[in-house]
This record gives sequence, C-alpha cells and structure tokens, in this order.
Amino acid sequence: MGALDGLKIIDLSQIMAGPYCTMVLADLGAEIIKVEKVNGGDDTRLTGPFVNGESISFFQINRNKKSIALNLKTEEGKKIFYLLAEEADVIVENFRPGVTASLGIDYQAIKNINDGIIYCSISGFGQTGPYSHKGGFDLVAQGMTGLMSMTGEKGKRPFKSGVAVYDIGAGITAVYSILAAYVHKMKTGKGQQIDLSLAEIGLPWFAWEAAAYFTNGKVPEATGHRHRSLAPYQAFKTKDSYLMLGCANQRNWEKFCIDVIEKPEWIKNPLFIDNAKRMENIEVLESEIESVLVLQDNNYWLTRCEKAGVPAGPINTFDEAMKDPHYLERGMIQEIEHPVIGKMKTVGIPTFFSETPGEIRTPAPLLGQHTDQILSALNFSDAEIEQFEKKGVTKSSSHKISAT
Repeated sequence: MGALDGLKIIDLSQIMAGPYCTMVLADLGAEIIKVEKVNGGDDTRLTGPFVNGESISFFQINRNKKSIALNLKTEEGKKIFYLLAEEADVIVENFRPGVTASLGIDYQAIKNINDGIIYCSISGFGQTGPYSHKGGFDLVAQGMTGLMSMTGEKGKRPFKSGVAVYDIGAGITAVYSILAAYVHKMKTGKGQQIDLSLAEIGLPWFAWEAAAYFTNGKVPEATGHRHRSLAPYQAFKTKDSYLMLGCANQRNWEKFCIDVIEKPEWIKNPLFIDNAKRMENIEVLESEIESVLVLQDNNYWLTRCEKAGVPAGPINTFDEAMKDPHYLERGMIQEIEHPVIGKMKTVGIPTFFSETPGEIRTPAPLLGQHTDQILSALNFSDAEIEQFEKKGVTKSSSHKISAT
C-alpha cells in the first residue's frame, strides 16, 4: 500500500507539468483518473518517438493512471465530470485561465458540488496579474525569469537548460502544494484552490543570486562551466574527458591540493589563499589546475578525489548515466510491459520509503482505456455507455484489453 493510498485525483492536465505532478502522486499510491479529449487525448500522445503508434514521451510520464476520454463541451460529458468530481479529493488542470470557467468546471463550479475539493491550477503566468491571459511554456519562463541570462558563456548567445526545468519544477511544486492542502483538509475539512505558474515557481531557486542582487545590486551573469561564487567548483579538462570538481569549502580545497594533485604550495599562494582570492584569480587558477589534470585520464583523478574525500564526478552522457551501476542497483531504471508498445524502459521512482515504497503498478494508459470501467463505476448501464460513445460524449480504447 502506498503512502497516498485512498487519495482520489482527477487529472485534467496535459503535456508535462501537470502530468509529471500526477505521476509522482500516482507512484506514491494515489488513484489518478486522467480526463482526456475525445479527439487525440493529451497532446503529448502526438509527440514522438513512437512504437507501434504509441508515444513513448507520453508513456514516460503517465504511468499508474487510468484514462477516460470525455467531451467536456457536451452537457452529458460535463455531468459525467461532475460525478467524478463529487468523489474526488483533488483536481489538477493546466488550461489557460478562463477556459475552465467557460466549460463550467472551474474551482467555484466544482466547489459548489464538492466543498472539500483541492483544485490545483497550473498556468503560464497564474490566475491573476497583467500576464494571466498569456499562454506560457517552459522555454518562455526560462527566458523571462533570468535563467537563460545566467546560462551559457558571458557575452555569447544565452543557453536554455538541457531539460524542461520549469515544467518539471511546476510539477514538483504542485505535488508539495497539493499535499500541504490535503493536510489542511484533514485538519479542517476545508478544500481550496492552488494557483501556481511556470513564470514564478523557479524564482525562489535563485537564492544566492538574489542575495547578491538585493545586497549590492549585482546582476548575475553567465558563467559557463564555472560557479558564480565558489572556486574551484566547475568542470575541468583531463587527458581524455572532463570532470566536475567541487571544492565548496577551504577544507576540500586543501585536501585537493595535498592529496589529489600534490601541490601543497598552492594553499599558501596569495592568489589562492581563500575563496575570494580564488574567484578573483579564476583564470589563473583554472589554467594551473588543468595543466596538472590533463596529464592523467578522468578515472585516475576521480579515484584520487574519492580516496581524498574531495567531491568530484564524471560528466556523463545520458547513455552513460542510464548504465551507471549505482542507478541500476537502486532500481532507477525499470522496465514495464505495455499492451501495445511491449517492453519499454523508464526512469524509476527516486524516493525510497521504508514502510510505504512507491510502485510502478501499470504502464501509461491507452486513450480511453478505462472509459467503460469508470462509467460502470458511476452506475451507468452498458446501454448508456454505448450511447455516450455513439454521440461522441466519450471514447473507449479500440485496443480491447483487460481492465486494470
């Protein structure tokens, strides 16, 4: 039994932020009913790569969920949704502000039939404010918040992050916000709406940058492979590759000088005497360190750093990361059997509970795979279910498999 067993969630979201949030909650035991468009479903279903016509992108972030394909623009579809909402603890949606109200499924409408509902709205810029009407995407948020001005090399074209940090960050923020609201509901019986946006969830992450800016007006700039306030804390070239070296304090710096590269004289060098001086003379420091590191390969230096207790690691390709023995032993790469795709690997669950471990119970659902099952549970007859499908109110998966 998962930690969130018994928590019922309706997932109206699509693409990444919302689905990532509900996947995490599903992994921990929550029941997720994913409500999708009758025509095509979640837009990610149209995103490759594909195996046997099924999107692997969708597969990766929609496991442990049930799918009902429902036309919310019809009165019957709306009534079915209301029946689901009456029994739900949480609703997650990421429509542009105003869309849910036009459909009659906004927070106030649902609150009228389920006063204890926790209604989480994820949008580009939030439900209020001068930008609330705008659509928002991860890349837009990376630019708007200043992140891209800090990523890349100074004076050159700004770089985006290698992954969708704000989409995933919004999903994670939604997870802990929902759980906090659920604790409040358990104490008081009261539900509430949660309003969060991609443009805001990342701002609190800039703690060190905010410290400098609010203290002396210093605007953070791109620092490439280097850290903006610690040295040496960056990537260094070795004989055959690059490694990340993390001398985040004076003790690590001294161990690096003595036990790793055998340059104890650097400790008293006035250019490197403390972190402030090392940052001031970062060009010289980097050149001196690399002149030593390029004499041996990565594994040699990583072994010495590990023996000395100096934080360091390789810069892996994703392929190398997926084959790392540490990740493999801890179950971070798992394989799931899908009814159409077949066997497919996925990244596992990163939280390890001693009493209520997370579990990958089912693969991502086919579009409308659980439509009939969910409608039956709402006490609709077979004849009614058939009529819903004929009228385009619902859609069931054409690939008939055992209900899960």
